[in-house]
Amino acid sequence: MRISRLIGSLALLGVAVGLSPAISFDGTRAPEAGGVPLPENIASPAAGSTSLGTATPLAGVPSASPVAPLTLPPRAAMPPTPLEALRSGTQALRQGKTEQALMELEYAAEQGVPGAIWKLGRMYADGDGVELNKARAYDYFRRLTTMHGDDSAGTPNFRYLANAFVTLGLYHLEGIPGTLKADPNVAREMFRYAAAYFADPEAQYQLGRMYLLGKGASKDAIQAARWLRLSANKGDHRAQAMLGSMLFKGEEVSRQAALGLFWLIVAKDGAKPDETWITDMYASALAQANETERAMARKYLEDWLKSRRE
Repeated sequence: MRISRLIGSLALLGVAVGLSPAISFDGTRAPEAGGVPLPENIASPAAGSTSLGTATPLAGVPSASPVAPLTLPPRAAMPPTPLEALRSGTQALRQGKTEQALMELEYAAEQGVPGAIWKLGRMYADGDGVELNKARAYDYFRRLTTMHGDDSAGTPNFRYLANAFVTLGLYHLEGIPGTLKADPNVAREMFRYAAAYFADPEAQYQLGRMYLLGKGASKDAIQAARWLRLSANKGDHRAQAMLGSMLFKGEEVSRQAALGLFWLIVAKDGAKPDETWITDMYASALAQANETERAMARKYLEDWLKSRRE
């Protein structure tokens, strides 16, 4: 579906190439050769690498205020194995049988099944079949990362773990009223661990955003672009939009307007209806781009679409 939308954008961009730019540059932005050069080839950290650069190695996830244990009625029979309890509990949740789902997933979680611990965390984080409870979700995600945080990035559990670290990072970034005080520095470590160790695109986006805004870390455009590029290459439309805007405007990096416009086109086609900040960035850049920049962006897009089909 997204590829077909991008082909439509390619056609529209082809029409736009023949038009004069609606708004000319005012001369206040960095020229193409200005700013700090953005490295063209940025290698992703090796999956499973524990090297976090100058970051403090992750010693453990901070604890939050205690959460009262769940009180569930006894069930006559449980599935014969914890893994079957995970499958049965997940199916029960889909069928709206929340009480059965909780009992079976709790049983599997008590036996140390990572998928069950993660699923319970997501239920309370998203309000999926239960009342939204960030404090309880935090408790499950913390348990999962404490038990399995150093598992190899190639194991079946790595997606659960990456998502758990990202969610913990978001909780530390925003705080949980009455339970957890906001701490951007801890949030950065959560994101950095998932971004480097698990190469998670959501974590890479969040880390890039922190460097771009100077929140929880010193403002660093090169570090921001580095992490945003890694996430953008994996399809995160928010990272694509932020990276595209940086490159188009030349914000503390070398201005590469055509490449920036390309990323904004791709981001726009992946944006959700309420993400108007992305469509606004795209519209502004398209209006300001000159004919050469639009033509080059079209070529980038053609090459990108071709690589996706191969």
